[in-house]
Amino acid sequence: QVQLVESGGGSVQAGGSLRLSCAASGYTYSSYCVGWFRQAPGKEREGVTALYTGLVGSTVYADSVKGRFTISQDNAKNTLYLQMNSLKPEDTAMYYCAADAQVAWWLLLQRRGYNYWGQGTQVTVSS
Repeated sequence: QVQLVESGGGSVQAGGSLRLSCAASGYTYSSYCVGWFRQAPGKEREGVTALYTGLVGSTVYADSVKGRFTISQDNAKNTLYLQMNSLKPEDTAMYYCAADAQVAWWLLLQRRGYNYWGQGTQVTVSS
């Protein structure tokens, strides 16, 4: 059974940094596509970044976070990370990690591309 557990959320001031973690179990971690999504109150869940295992080291980022957020993974620990720097109030949201065995590249930042989700961790950025 695939399980994803996020941690690392919290409250920071604008300009600050946070690192989110997503511990994965129940599948061969290195063979899955993984990503981070976020959902603010009253808004749709949006893709933030994803790591595409179809091409080693291939990553995609939403324009809103390019240059500020970095996705990485530690295969030995079966853990996905999201380093978030220069945080803005508009980054405030519940952040989710997602995984699936095969995700078409055009779906990497689309909610419907993934079947497995964590429970989320809250990030709040104050101005």
